[in-house]
Order: sequence, then C-alpha cells, then structure tokens
Amino acid sequence: MAHIIVVGNEKGGAGKSTVSMHVATALARMGHDIAVLDLDLRQRSLGRYIENRQDFMANGGPALPTPTLVDAPQIDEAALPALVTSLAHHDFVLIDCPGSHNALSEQAHSLADTLVTPLNDSFVDFDLLARIDGEGEKIKGPSVYAEMVWKARQMRAREGREAIDWVVVRNRLGAQNMVNKKRVETALALLSRRIGFRTAPGFGERVVFRELFPKGLTLLDLRDTGIRQLNMSNIAARQEVRDLLKALDLPGVQVRV
Repeated sequence: MAHIIVVGNEKGGAGKSTVSMHVATALARMGHDIAVLDLDLRQRSLGRYIENRQDFMANGGPALPTPTLVDAPQIDEAALPALVTSLAHHDFVLIDCPGSHNALSEQAHSLADTLVTPLNDSFVDFDLLARIDGEGEKIKGPSVYAEMVWKARQMRAREGREAIDWVVVRNRLGAQNMVNKKRVETALALLSRRIGFRTAPGFGERVVFRELFPKGLTLLDLRDTGIRQLNMSNIAARQEVRDLLKALDLPGVQVRV
C-alpha cells in the first residue's frame, strides 16, 4: 500500500503548495513513485505547479523527475477513498488539501499516514491550532482545525489503522524578531504535548520560491537546469528541503536529494 501524505492547513499563505511540491519532487528525485492529488479544486496551485513543470520540459527544458499528477476535477468526499485506493501501487500518494474546512478535506485527513501542516511562524497562524491567551503563554483550547484532526484520528482508530503522524512545519522563519520566534516555539512545544503533534523545520522567507513557480521548478532542480547560478541563499534553501525530508522520516526514504 502507498504511504499517504496529506498536506493540510485552513489558513492561506503558509506555503502549503510550496511544501507539497518540494516534498513530492524530492521523493521523485530519489527514485520513489509518487502520485499527487490537488484537492483545492478552485485554486489548483499545486496542480498548476506540476503542469508548469511539464510545459517547461515540453518546451526544451531537460527531463526532470516529476510526480504523477492525478486529474480529479469532480472528486468529492464519497469518491476520495476509492480513488486513493486505486493509487495503492505507487510508493507515496501526496494529497494537497484546500485552505478551508469542508467534507472533502475532512475525508482526506482521515486517510493520512503522515499529516503535514505548514504554519507561518506567528501567533496569527498559531490560532489555526489553538486559542491562546493575550500573553501567548496559556493554551485556552484547541481550534476547529485541531478538532478536525482529532476526529480523523478517532476514525482511524475505530477502523484499526495506525495513528496519524502529525507534523507541524514552522514555515517562513525570519532572521529577525527572535523574541517572537522563541515565544511561538515555547507555545508549540506546550501544545504539541497536549494534542499530539511534532514539529519540523520549514522554509525561510525567500523570493526564489515564488520565482520558480512559473517554470514548475524546485530548488532541487537548479543544478540540472542551469537557469541560474547557485548562490549561498539557494544552497541554504536546498538544505532546508533536506532537513524537512529528514524530519518527516517517511518509510523507506533515505535523504540524498
């Protein structure tokens, strides 16, 4: 059976599609067979990202390891489990969820073996996981999203399946405002013990991520395409991708991208 990776976050702008594309492409580059489902049927950011990659190669770019994009424009929550089951021959299936709470997203979360939740490193986005007091030190209660994950976990337990490995990825870590970063880190550590997730390092705030989208490229492709010189910032960003893959600790994956 394929290992199911679900990338979910109900807030926009946390880099969900960027994380999805870099994880999927990294796995493809390491020789794994990975299928991708974009359930954000309105925006289709991840789907367009992969289509841009296919166009880049079709228009003279070098052949690049590429995830298999599954076309499912009319999918609903009732049909999703059967569709995912039909993809069981792949090593991995990555599902990019819409940035809203709906029945399709709920169903996708219940299918996750690994759930990845990108989160901007701020208390504005922390509210996705839990309500917190004005000092940022006391957890007042879980959010609607955290309750949805809890419900997905209960569903899996009733069906006798393994527990979801929930990984919160701290994204867009800035070099400044160390006090705020430390407060968010402390709050996440407290909350992780209460509702059961672990944290992983994400990607810094870098313009290069936005620049690569039109060509469908990732940081891991730059050396192969030769379209730009690798500078220190790009090299540091490539290491962030490696660190994220290591932290996810996916079965059968040896990080060597």
